[in-house]
Amino acid sequence: MADSSATVAVRLEDIQKTYRTGEVDVKAVRGVSIEIAQGEFVALMGSSGSGKSTLMNILGCLDRPTFGRYFLDGEDVSSLSRDALADVRNRKLGFVFQNFNLLSRTSALENVELPLLYSEVALTSIELRKKAEEVLAAVGLEGRGDHTPSQLSGGQQQRVAIARALINDPEVILADEPTGNLDSRTSVEVMEIFQRLNDKGITIVMVTHEADIAAYARRNIVMKDGLVQSDRAVAERLNALAELETMTTVDALAHPATNVSQ
Repeated sequence: MADSSATVAVRLEDIQKTYRTGEVDVKAVRGVSIEIAQGEFVALMGSSGSGKSTLMNILGCLDRPTFGRYFLDGEDVSSLSRDALADVRNRKLGFVFQNFNLLSRTSALENVELPLLYSEVALTSIELRKKAEEVLAAVGLEGRGDHTPSQLSGGQQQRVAIARALINDPEVILADEPTGNLDSRTSVEVMEIFQRLNDKGITIVMVTHEADIAAYARRNIVMKDGLVQSDRAVAERLNALAELETMTTVDALAHPATNVSQ
């Protein structure tokens, strides 16, 4: 549960979403009420058909609920127009996707700059470039700004996507299966970035079906049949930085450096 003393970033009140499929009404979300405080790191879990993806779309202002109210940073966004929702997305949300969603022929720096090109905040080209370089450095990609996605590994591409999500100083970062296309070590590297950002006070909501990835969050919300099945703090939270250090040690022991006699 959210800390009652903390400022609420997200509040959902009896959120419901029904889709009309032919003559049948499909209730994807059946009445979800949750609060997420500023600075929380929440993993949203559930099997296929649980309603987690629909709920994530509502949280991301990509869809509107059929019933109920959604407050983002104190603003009721439940019934806003499409244009107004687009404005909220650009001002208050940062998105990280499983497939990265980078422009393939565009440099990492230009990919990161993209959200600010649609922002109401007017920046000069120099200011825009400086901010993009700063967020790339924050995710460990300093000096890689001129690389296109094809010149970067999957993990580096996801770092670019995280930098892009940070560029507009969002209230909440929404990450949809951010490790789904990554190997184990790279997944932990991404979780280390998320934990580091969260330690700085950034609110993160992450959809995942992997229990080991959810263990890096502070709180797990599990959905089933359109309802919240459980909502609990992570009792034994994994530390991504410590995990990476262990992996490095194991790799060093498994592949010791060999001295070649001349």
